[in-house]
Amino acid sequence: MLRTRLTQAARQQFEQTFGPNAALQFAVAPGRINLIGEHTDYNDGFVLPMAIDRYVVVAFAPRQDRLLRVHSQQFGQTRDISLDVLEQRSAEPGRRSGRGGWFGYVAGVAWAMLSDGHRLRGVDMAIVSDLPSGIGLSSSAALELAVLRALAAASDAGWEPLAAARLGQQAEHEFAGVACGIMDQMAVAVAMPDAALLIDCRSLETRHVPIPARARIVAFDSGVRRELTTSAYNERRASCERVVAALHQRHSWVRALRDVDDGLLAEVAPWLDPGDVRRASHVIAENQRPAALADAFAAGDLARAGRLMLHSHASLRDLYEVSAPELDVLVDLASAEPGCAGARLTGAGFGGCVIALVEEGSVERVMSSVETGYESRTGRATNAMTYRAVGGVELLAGIASEPTVS
Repeated sequence: MLRTRLTQAARQQFEQTFGPNAALQFAVAPGRINLIGEHTDYNDGFVLPMAIDRYVVVAFAPRQDRLLRVHSQQFGQTRDISLDVLEQRSAEPGRRSGRGGWFGYVAGVAWAMLSDGHRLRGVDMAIVSDLPSGIGLSSSAALELAVLRALAAASDAGWEPLAAARLGQQAEHEFAGVACGIMDQMAVAVAMPDAALLIDCRSLETRHVPIPARARIVAFDSGVRRELTTSAYNERRASCERVVAALHQRHSWVRALRDVDDGLLAEVAPWLDPGDVRRASHVIAENQRPAALADAFAAGDLARAGRLMLHSHASLRDLYEVSAPELDVLVDLASAEPGCAGARLTGAGFGGCVIALVEEGSVERVMSSVETGYESRTGRATNAMTYRAVGGVELLAGIASEPTVS
């Protein structure tokens, strides 16, 4: 769905649920695809995501009280909570105020803002989206940043993208129970059109990396859904932390796997669980790939970029063990096609999507061939989509073919 159509749908949903409102505004946040650098963000490493042209749109207007009232078109639900209740909980040290489901992300964002000292007004919100959930395109971060943008605007609070990304991450930790890194929120907050975003997840320094004009990013949905809170995601993170803890006892300057190379890992490997050593080996190697892919893009070398993606997938499959048979089939099918430089799973793994780097003139043929082959080999259908790189979260004052950004 085009963004303007999605914004119109958000207006219609808001008016149907809450009635017309002259103060109506729109917060629009994109999803993201991670091109390379998987499971490195929570290890203080490097990542290279891009924001994509699928969105979460929040139509919103301030209220005169302190009630947060929200309707989700996707789930057909209207939920509410008092900001006074959230504010009281934010003042209680160690108190978790999480709620499950989609509304937990919304309430979590408000809770994080209140905890940070923001004075919020009540808001009515209607949420619509054409961003699929559960396939690794970061629908949760898009929802978090759209709600953050809406609450900040409705409450006349300041807006600083980096601070907003941190608050979105806090909401994910406290409400969703996912010990995520900050990559998703950063990509949604600060991305630029036609470029990927190289992020140093320790310093949060960023560099915009133009994507070669002839390159296309194609995503293939495996049809295998995952839930991060019930997957092995948190266990993988714990593996990394155990390796760091062992090394920190020997070298106090080691704070994360960002600080570790193969030589350091070899020092403690005999005393560690072999699975933990494999996880760390993946992170150490993967941490070099985002900068290498950025260099390949700068040189217009799609062949090298594709090889890096294939190496990344093999490492995620064999060392980090977060792939799935369906993802491996998609990578094999796509990378065998002429015009496809390489492919890899994207996101946390355990299901979701594979992305392929494809030459512009080969997109339709590659998509068709992979769709046919995937159904033949797995009995499943895959939905292939092309994505372009877009800018980060925006505040829109109205609906037009090219909305102005506030």
